Amino acid sequence: MTPLKPGSTIGILGGGQLGRMLSIAAAQLGFDVCIFTDEPDSPASRVSAKTIIGNYLDDAALADFARRVSVVTTEFENVPAQTAEALIAAGARVAPSPQALAVAQDRFDEKSFLESIGIATPPFAAVSSQAELEHAVARIGLPAILKTRRLGYDGRGQLRLRTEADVAGAYEKLGAPGILEGFCPFEREVSIIAARGWDGAIVHYDLCENEHAGGILSRTTLPAQISDAILGTALEAAQKVLQAFDYVGVLTIEFFVMPDGSLVANEMAPRVHNSGHWTIEGALTSQFEQHIRAIAGWPLGPTTRIAGIEMLNLIGEEAGDWSALAADPNARLHLYGKRNARAGRKMGHVTKLKF
Repeated sequence: MTPLKPGSTIGILGGGQLGRMLSIAAAQLGFDVCIFTDEPDSPASRVSAKTIIGNYLDDAALADFARRVSVVTTEFENVPAQTAEALIAAGARVAPSPQALAVAQDRFDEKSFLESIGIATPPFAAVSSQAELEHAVARIGLPAILKTRRLGYDGRGQLRLRTEADVAGAYEKLGAPGILEGFCPFEREVSIIAARGWDGAIVHYDLCENEHAGGILSRTTLPAQISDAILGTALEAAQKVLQAFDYVGVLTIEFFVMPDGSLVANEMAPRVHNSGHWTIEGALTSQFEQHIRAIAGWPLGPTTRIAGIEMLNLIGEEAGDWSALAADPNARLHLYGKRNARAGRKMGHVTKLKF
């Protein structure tokens, strides 16, 4: 791909906080950004040159969007894969590919794909009825987690099954086709963030160690308490995924670290990721700039970490402590411009560098 010149317009599907931070990074490199979103007054729209409000399945609106931009990317994986396909049909260059989006949008397809390229996953089974759930439990065992196949994130669309009593009526509670996953008695959770350019070049960031509360990432620390062998396994997995999709952009894979030091893949995200927000201050190239560089055909930037890291998500009313956080000389505060705080909503994050 011929590198995009500064002044070109980058299109982003989605108007959330990831789109906002991507837009800011693009502007720093001299690009304009056009957001396509179905959300009026979105966080990304307020920092971008142009916004088109439309339905992700409106081919005419997507064709108009395609004419305005030089390349299109996504800020969340649940943009319909057919949206990306429609943009390609309208002449747009799209990264990541519709195939990567489609696989990441379905937990069963995602686990099946990871398994097919030699990446370890929890035991899993597709479930489309209570009878299939009971059969899957008999094979996989308890405890286990029943998840919706599609549209679940931040702990939503999940039921923990600890006993046979939990299994009774669980499919009806889930209310949608699901996947049963065996529980992994892990020691810690980590994520690998890597990027690939149009030319096949790959870079990666240091492994992130993550803590969740209520299914939502609450804290990321670096350096992670892992061995070089674990880092090598995570990087090998990321390279396999990037190459299998001929992927362009930033991609993240979350893993469970098991007691024996092995890694079990939990999920992948074909986008910039919450656990990589620390890179804005903590790495020579942020994950957001890296993604823009990749999709624009620019050389990928250095990923060197410059300090120890503690990154904390600000969930719901926690963002109300902005004044105290802003007064902390060791904290770098990021607020996402969301109008209303509510329980479970990511309102911002704060990163502390430890030299």
